[in-house]
Amino acid sequence: MNTLPEVRGTLSPDKPLSDLTWLRVGGPADWLFQPADIEDLQAFLRDLPQDVPVFPMGVGSNLIVRDGGLRAVVIRPGRGFNGISVEGSRVTAGAAALDAHVARKAADAGVDLTFLRTIPGAIGGAVCMNAGCYGSYVADHLIAAQVVLRSGDLVTLPVSELQLAYRSSVLPEGAVVIGAEFEGVSGDPDALHARMTDQLAKRDATQPTKDRTAGSTFRNPAGFSSTGAADDVHDLKAWKVIDEAGLRGATRGGAQMSPKHPNFLVNTGTATAADLEGLGEEVRKKVFLHSGIELHWEIKRIGEPIRSDEG
Repeated sequence: MNTLPEVRGTLSPDKPLSDLTWLRVGGPADWLFQPADIEDLQAFLRDLPQDVPVFPMGVGSNLIVRDGGLRAVVIRPGRGFNGISVEGSRVTAGAAALDAHVARKAADAGVDLTFLRTIPGAIGGAVCMNAGCYGSYVADHLIAAQVVLRSGDLVTLPVSELQLAYRSSVLPEGAVVIGAEFEGVSGDPDALHARMTDQLAKRDATQPTKDRTAGSTFRNPAGFSSTGAADDVHDLKAWKVIDEAGLRGATRGGAQMSPKHPNFLVNTGTATAADLEGLGEEVRKKVFLHSGIELHWEIKRIGEPIRSDEG
């Protein structure tokens, strides 16, 4: 492995990633870098040999790290990247700020970003995934993202350059999102908080929020998404096609498709990454055989399987 640059933050070799993901699975990264601040991140990326791959990681809410780990430097912004400020209807948030915290702080100031309240994870991942809920998406509110490029340069990318689409964006290779600026409409703080309380109650009634999951496993077919509206159609929801294929509660090793919401992949306590990804692939195959619908992963899968399992 190349010699890595000096840092002011924390640089840890052979760092197990299982403790850093919501599903609690995954092997080690060659290195985990937790930068002290933006300048530390810039200097590190500038001086890091170009042939060393990097993988930006948030709070690991939408991620399966395979059991063999990741041959890369995982960059995980933490303290120093979680600030939230509100000026008028503009909300600026660091990449490590939790989506729920941003929604709450915006509501305190009378700015409506309530759709973020029930989205698991942090702002960096929300931007990269164009996260959305209740018919609103990051793309509807994002003005620009602050990004450190692989060269170490700090740039501001307007939303038009991010090519935000259903659960996706296009960022330069090796770039790390460090913050974002949003625009929200004005609202009464009490009414905004009341709406978020209702959203949380609805989520907790229908989703396995007390289990180890990574949020929705598969994208809704053809990009259809639940809006929560009374006239919302349910014929192209991932959970429904999984349920109709008889896979609610399906298991593989310690992995299970949640009996409560079959588009949630659960680590019941003993699952490996191979169990979770294997069950997901089995569901994709059986849904396709049952309905001809091809499900696409919403959870990101990275890294290598354990070599002894190959072949």
